[in-house]
Amino acid sequence: MFAVYAESFSSDDPLSGLVVGERPAPEAPDGWATVTVKAASLNHHDLWSLRGVGLRQEALPMILGCDAAGLDEDGNEVVVHGVIGDPAWTGDEADDPGRSLLSERHQGTFADQVVVPRRNLVPKPASLSFEEAACLPTAWLTAYRMLFVQGACKPGETVLVQGAGGGVATALIVLGRAAGLTMLATSRDEAKRTRAVELGAHEVFESGARLPVKVDAVMETVGKATWSHSIRSLRPGGRIVISGTTSGPDVDDAGLTRVFFLQLSIIGSTMGTRQELDQLVKFLDATGTKPLIDHTLPMEQARDGFASMAGGEVFGKIVFTR
Repeated sequence: MFAVYAESFSSDDPLSGLVVGERPAPEAPDGWATVTVKAASLNHHDLWSLRGVGLRQEALPMILGCDAAGLDEDGNEVVVHGVIGDPAWTGDEADDPGRSLLSERHQGTFADQVVVPRRNLVPKPASLSFEEAACLPTAWLTAYRMLFVQGACKPGETVLVQGAGGGVATALIVLGRAAGLTMLATSRDEAKRTRAVELGAHEVFESGARLPVKVDAVMETVGKATWSHSIRSLRPGGRIVISGTTSGPDVDDAGLTRVFFLQLSIIGSTMGTRQELDQLVKFLDATGTKPLIDHTLPMEQARDGFASMAGGEVFGKIVFTR
């Protein structure tokens, strides 16, 4: 079958290990389902995999991709939850120490077909296209969990999103606005600040700029470059929810004095559960909210999509179609 996969690793030239070609069709074990992929979206996780982060040499060749929407064996339209957990685990999938994402231990979604545990399938509503639904399982689910589960944000609160532009940041802005939050956003790029306002941000600021108000919560995915600003932007008792460190994890000033004196909360968040994905899908269906797609490409042109992401030329999600 057609597939986009990693054949080798390179930290300096990750696209050198990317292959667009043929791989054996998957076989579904008992309790697993075969999904015919209609659309799959690209994540930074896929680029990191090509650098050898989170993917072992002995697992190669590995079909990339964590997100997909398509048809199950009975023709039902479904969204694929990409977290593969221990079958014996009964708690929150995000807490499962044995969990992995598709394309780490199990072949991913950039292919004609993908197999996943049957419990990982969520019904796709007619209000969402396959392309829109394919955006949800990683970036949008991460944003949903950050805002509403780990962050416990409520209508009327003010939330700062650092680094508007990427898939998680744009999802945070759209979801927060739809849920009645006052959304602020930062970016180094003037064009991205303008786009953030068009998405629903109430106000935008240059990265590091002093805000006119202290916020209830900060959604942090950037890390080192924005951490100090995030700490300084919080009201007493405020909270930071962090799900990534795209600029690096080692901060120069953690702001620990402010953390204890202002009784700030620092909350980690990663991905989300199958139940939360179902809640997210229903939230979008009920509100008419749509994921932001930067552009769509046939999966045969996946290399162009990877190059755009590696060059930072993205606002929203890149989606591959079959």
